Amino acid sequence: MTSPFKPRLMLAAMTCSALAGCNLAPHYRPPSAVPGGAALPATFKADPGWDVAQPSDDVAKGAWWKLFNDPVLDALEAKVVVNNQNVAAQRAAWMQARATAAQDKAALFPTVGVSASATHTGRFGGGQTTQITGGQITTSNNNYTASASASWEPDLWGKLTNTLHEARAQAQATAADYANVTLSAQASLANDYMALRAIDAEIAVLDPAVLAETQALRVTQNQYAAGTVSRATVDSAEQTLAGERATRRDLDRDRAANEDAIAMLVGENPSTFRLEADPAWQPVVPEVPGVLPSRLLERRPDIAAAERSVAAANAAIGVARAAFFPTVPLTGSVETTTGTLSSLFGAATSLWSLGASASETLLDFGARSAQLRGAKAAYDQAVANYRQTALAAFQAVEDNLAARAAYADEAREIAREAHAADDAARIARAELDAGTIDAATVSSAIATAATTRQSQIESTLNRQSAAIALIEAIGGTWSDAATVPTAGPAVAH
Repeated sequence: MTSPFKPRLMLAAMTCSALAGCNLAPHYRPPSAVPGGAALPATFKADPGWDVAQPSDDVAKGAWWKLFNDPVLDALEAKVVVNNQNVAAQRAAWMQARATAAQDKAALFPTVGVSASATHTGRFGGGQTTQITGGQITTSNNNYTASASASWEPDLWGKLTNTLHEARAQAQATAADYANVTLSAQASLANDYMALRAIDAEIAVLDPAVLAETQALRVTQNQYAAGTVSRATVDSAEQTLAGERATRRDLDRDRAANEDAIAMLVGENPSTFRLEADPAWQPVVPEVPGVLPSRLLERRPDIAAAERSVAAANAAIGVARAAFFPTVPLTGSVETTTGTLSSLFGAATSLWSLGASASETLLDFGARSAQLRGAKAAYDQAVANYRQTALAAFQAVEDNLAARAAYADEAREIAREAHAADDAARIARAELDAGTIDAATVSSAIATAATTRQSQIESTLNRQSAAIALIEAIGGTWSDAATVPTAGPAVAH
């Protein structure tokens, strides 16, 4: 098919190639994060006063989990990067992408090969012979050959260069994917760990409550036997105790599930992994340092990966355009053949050759045009994915800022409720001792106090989870650069 480029563009391309080679990819600039190019806001809607700050000096900018001040969590997080198999798989994918980029870089340079051979030939019969007692030997010939060859395809239209640019951008995107998978695994570990510790705290609240309700049930049964309370009172106490025991078993199940999830995240066998309860553990709800909205695009590894995919798609357009122009490979070789090693490199026995050829497709029934249209469509798709990723990032930050504020208000109210429920349970015990109320009433008060304490623990867990989600939403770091592996390539923009 006829090239879609106008004659003057063809002439310009030929002139450019004659001088230094052309790059037919569009000039690349990172696309705007918002459709229509709207400016990014100066603050976040959910918390306009969110302060941009640095964490304390002993907290590394990337080790955000240290804000929870938990040495056990620190040790577990250190295992994620080393042992987590999803992280390991993504690290291998990044290494593979780097190798592909190195391979494409090598295509810009000549390929050189050498060969050598030596043969010794003779005839079994005929020819000149030398008579020896018991037989004969034949005359023989030696043949030595050495050759070298080289081939090179000048990158006249930027096909090889753009292929390299595409591979490098894809490798950078894979590095950002590696960082994103790592961040996701670290956040999942922190969530599961906090959930396990919250369960331990609930168990510490529920076990004494179950014991107290068991004792209250015995008193109620004794009162029923003495005829001072009805059977309905006993049934009510039994119902309360059975519910608490069922809740206790649910906590055991949930704890085992979280422990197994932690084992998977740190790359250990769930059948042998144990994480004991820590009676001295105290929950910490960290304050997450703020970030500017404009910096969010530079910090999140998934946004960095999406932008690098746009860059790769842009380079692919240049590769597709180069297919409309001829390829001009150059070749050269030197070969020498002789019967003696001493004359192997003599001029009389050597041959050399230089060659050039050109090839171009004249008729492909629209295949190259379709390929170019496909490359442009892939670029548009990458831009849309980038913008969607950026918008999702802003949504995640806004959602978790709102959640943080709501959970903080909720925690204050639940704390008041728990304090009142504890007072009610204490008063009920005193009244039971005074004989003014029955044991079933005390059992109900104890259950209510335990339930509100559990709600308080869950409220703290919600605040911790919101902090973890907010940290993940801003990219898991307090530096201005995107979160990429420290040993990996920087994510360029």
